[in-house]
Amino acid sequence: MTDAILVLNAGSSSLKFAVYRDEADPQSPVLRGKIRGIGTAAIFTARDADGDPVPARAAMTPRPSASHGDLIPALLDWLESHLAGFTVTAAGHRVVHGGASHTGPARVSDAVLRDLDALIPLAPLHQPHNLAAVRCISASAPDLAQVVCFDTSFHRTQGRLAQMFALPRALSDLGIVRYGFHGLSYDYIAGVLPTFLGARAEGRVVVAHLGNGASLCAMKARQSVATTMGFTALDGLVMGQRCGALDPGVLLYLLEQKGMTPDRISQLLYHESGLLGVSGISNDMATLEKSAAPEAREAIDLFCYRAAGEIARLAAATGGLDAIVFTAGIGENSALVRDLICDQLGWMGVALNPDANARNATRIASDTSAVDVLVLPTDEERVIARATHRLIHGAPAHPG
Repeated sequence: MTDAILVLNAGSSSLKFAVYRDEADPQSPVLRGKIRGIGTAAIFTARDADGDPVPARAAMTPRPSASHGDLIPALLDWLESHLAGFTVTAAGHRVVHGGASHTGPARVSDAVLRDLDALIPLAPLHQPHNLAAVRCISASAPDLAQVVCFDTSFHRTQGRLAQMFALPRALSDLGIVRYGFHGLSYDYIAGVLPTFLGARAEGRVVVAHLGNGASLCAMKARQSVATTMGFTALDGLVMGQRCGALDPGVLLYLLEQKGMTPDRISQLLYHESGLLGVSGISNDMATLEKSAAPEAREAIDLFCYRAAGEIARLAAATGGLDAIVFTAGIGENSALVRDLICDQLGWMGVALNPDANARNATRIASDTSAVDVLVLPTDEERVIARATHRLIHGAPAHPG
């Protein structure tokens, strides 16, 4: 039997999973799948290493009301029967917030879980579900080694000024600082940049992780020097349902003049704003691109306007710009969004090849562009599998 690592990414209504060989640099997963619609009408799908659909079998045909606590033990049982020749010996988890004390992946322990529970208010959309998956594994397979990998860790290379708010020092000392997110995605992109940029990979690069959650990361020498998300995953760019950067005076006004409660404001900022709020139609970029409604186009234009402005700001943090990399669902698939963003950066020497952009090609910059522009798929699961292997085998999670 060959040892394997299970990678889990648990959301509020979904559970993504992948199984990799337990090796130092795992490549493609031997199995990848998703359970979506958890709590309402859960649907299980999986594909093997060749991309062919895998039948769910009766054990993994979840009832509509099934919870994470029901589904994760069932998934482990299904994997045990389905993975011929493989034995799952460890599980790696995506956890959005690691706080200031976790600068890299960590073995799961009671103390680590207590630390991460305390961070739930800073990532309420993700952290509770990430940790619920860890606890489900502990309850149903207590002998299985577990590792947690954090979206915040990649940004701990940033200088102090990049992490500070202009608040009283005592508040900064309490941990009210900029943490940044999407670090697992940025970690992967940083790792593959030399393949596509050669020596320029060590230069000044802005990576645009654009999806329902969206952020930018400025890198030098493939390390984070600045990012758009901050203390929570609300900050920065316009997102699917989140507002991004907002004048804090707006919150005071809503509290003091409109009588909104903190819970109501939280609902507004996390679930009713962004592309959905501006368009009044959808949080899905593909849906908005197909719509003829002027509100849909205005939401797209605002998304791109803010992204272009933030790329310019991050270029100041790196002292210039050698390359832009688009990744994640919108970044990889929306030629319109890439065109609108890059068109506003023409003054920096950014120019696209329209045909390459329309084809979602890997390199979409024109021959005359002073800045390389790439479209690269991200692979957060592979980063987690690699870190899990290194940690359970006693090697540093970040070699070198």
